[in-house]
Formats: sequence, C-alpha cells, structure tokens
Amino acid sequence: MRRKPLLSCIAVAVGAVVAVAAMAQVRPDVQVRQRQAVMTLQGKYIGPLVGMMKGSVPYNNDIAMRNAGFLDALSQMPWDTFSEATKDEKNTKALPVIWTNAAGFKQAQDQLRTAVGALNTAAKGGNEAAVKTATGDVLKACNSCHDNFREK
Repeated sequence: MRRKPLLSCIAVAVGAVVAVAAMAQVRPDVQVRQRQAVMTLQGKYIGPLVGMMKGSVPYNNDIAMRNAGFLDALSQMPWDTFSEATKDEKNTKALPVIWTNAAGFKQAQDQLRTAVGALNTAAKGGNEAAVKTATGDVLKACNSCHDNFREK
C-alpha cells in the first residue's frame, strides 16, 4: 500500500523535470522577438532621460528614478536570448561576431549594466547633473554594443 504514494511522488517529480526542460528550450524565433521587445522597452525608458539630458524636456527626478529603475531591470533581460540557435534567424540584426567574440559581447553587456547601475544610483540621489552625465554614459554603452555587435 505504501508503494502507490511513492510512485505518485516519483511520477510528479519526473513530470516536473520534463516540464522545466521543455520550457527552457525556447524557439529561436521567439528568443529574437523577446530580445527585440526588451530593446524596444529600453528605448522607451531611456528616451525621456535623453530629453532631460539635452534640456529639451524639463528635468523631473521622479521620472528619472522610475525610468532608471526600469532600465536597471531591462538591462538584465536580453542576454540569455542571444543563444547560438538564433544566429541564423531572419528578422535579427545581431551580427555573427556575438558568437565568435563572446568575451567582447559579455564585456559590452557588463559595460551597459555598470552604466545603468550608475544611472540608477544617480537618480536615487536626486542629483540632476549626475543623472545627465550617467544618461550619456548609458547611451555610450548602448552605442558601443550596437556599433560592434549589431547590423546597421
């Protein structure tokens, strides 16, 4: 009689492992769309900060803090979707150098993460000049990655 609960537990455990493995294997076209969605959102939230940096939009620290926080989360998201399975996908501007120079691509990711972290810290500190400088550093990190790892 004790075998039935044990077998049920084992069946549930095996089912869970299979389900997790299946979910981890996201199709390459879906990965491309996911990373493009993240990049679109990054553009949405850096845009007002760039406007503030240039002086074309009045500085608002509440918006700066909110957008920097969103960028902090977003800047962590796209990297796992750059799997080698996506390198031959259509509708992507990712260059093959992403996979042949993985260390350089990782360095570009880290530069973005560092710049966004500094932006987030500056916005939390409420220092307008620091936010504007940090916004420029985020743009430099974005452009560096796009210049080296993205088709123009």
